[in-house]
Amino acid sequence: MSIMDLEAILHPRSVAVVGASTNTASWGYSYIHHLIEYGFRGNIYPVHPNYTEVLGIKAYPSIRSIPDTVDFVISCVNAREVPQMVRECGEKGVKGIHLYTARFSETGHKDAADMEQEILRLARSKGIRIIGPNCMGVYHPKVGLSFGYNLPKEPGFLGMSSQTGGGASGFVLLAGLRGVRFSKVISYGNALDFNECDYLDYFVQDDETKVIVQYIEGVKDGRRYFETLKRATAVKPVIVIKGGRGKSGARMTSSHTASLAGSFSAWEAAIKQAGAVSARDFDELIDLAVSFYFLPPLRGNRVGVFAGGGGPSVIAAESCEEAGLEVIPLPQDMRDEMKARGVSIWDWVGNPVDSSIIGGSGMTDMDMMHLMAKHPDFDLLIATINDWVMMTLSTDERFRLSVPAGAQAYLSVKERYTKPFLVAVGERGVTAEQYDDFHWKALAEARSILLKGGLPIYPTIERAARAARKVIDYYKKL
Repeated sequence: MSIMDLEAILHPRSVAVVGASTNTASWGYSYIHHLIEYGFRGNIYPVHPNYTEVLGIKAYPSIRSIPDTVDFVISCVNAREVPQMVRECGEKGVKGIHLYTARFSETGHKDAADMEQEILRLARSKGIRIIGPNCMGVYHPKVGLSFGYNLPKEPGFLGMSSQTGGGASGFVLLAGLRGVRFSKVISYGNALDFNECDYLDYFVQDDETKVIVQYIEGVKDGRRYFETLKRATAVKPVIVIKGGRGKSGARMTSSHTASLAGSFSAWEAAIKQAGAVSARDFDELIDLAVSFYFLPPLRGNRVGVFAGGGGPSVIAAESCEEAGLEVIPLPQDMRDEMKARGVSIWDWVGNPVDSSIIGGSGMTDMDMMHLMAKHPDFDLLIATINDWVMMTLSTDERFRLSVPAGAQAYLSVKERYTKPFLVAVGERGVTAEQYDDFHWKALAEARSILLKGGLPIYPTIERAARAARKVIDYYKKL
């Protein structure tokens, strides 16, 4: 059964890297490095006829010459060497092979496609399952498998299957910088053996995975995929991004992973009908991953907005409305409470909250935030650390202190109330000359405070609002 086969492959007790190398620019070096760096606890076997050791680990000339059991093989050899390697893996009782090796059907050449099918036939005759070819393979931080440098070593609960390897590693890195942690990420390229349905089935039953992401260029069996997707979305959120939407993308998917792109409008309709969440690009994919990872289920779209001064507040409110959120007026009982407290602007201040009119009124922005956070009429809050306004209107010392303090104050709201809370923190471009400037260090400190406290962060209020609306739509369908 595919699920059990995948479970065994993803928890190997030993890994051999065929085509291991001492060349630091090669993938035969990188995969050995990752096994060491990410703390793989099983046996590691570099395989290359010309080396006696790689990265301080004894190397073997062939799979056959390894004296112990080998569960999983990572192939970094040329395509023409793969059939013989598969035969040796069969003799050794290998359970699974990750074929980083490329230049098969994605080339469009018949002889390469025929070789790919011959490899599949050989593997099946030996009881071996294949991830790939033409892919980065497995990132499973809990057991110490990785396909990239600088990826988070701590495990989490987001699982991903992806036909793109570079996109998968970039997604893990960038989502990781915003606090997301991963159960397993599988880059599977041409999907010669396991395909998108198998991975989706696996993640649905995987107790370590609570949110599922898929990057897909083409599906092997459309009917099976959408039936599987519909079952999956009833259990866990599934976020899907489709490559090959237009003519140029469709041409690229064919040469990238030998996938055939169909009608994108039909695809979008099917994804929506299945109850999955569609992302248009990798920026939105990361925003959605962050939202489903950190936020509780969102049950309504009435939002309280905090965006700094007057102009930014106006644009923030419009961004929320354009995303499908409702920026409601302040409830009368909330105004009555402010009046009873002696707040001079009880009948003036509104939603969004304009910081420029709060000063001297007898209350602060944070007082307003606490009132909204406890009021049942607000379903969620969106706030910003408005760096580009504060940087020009506050003294240097005030900025250095107030930005991290603001993040800490936001965190206190999250800790005190159950209200879903999203925060936008500016990500302006910084040149090398500005890199050591305290303004950017203060913003980085604020981000760290928010991330450690489990608050989802976004580059802009607009992106936060768009992601929130899609989360709301998912839970409404449930």
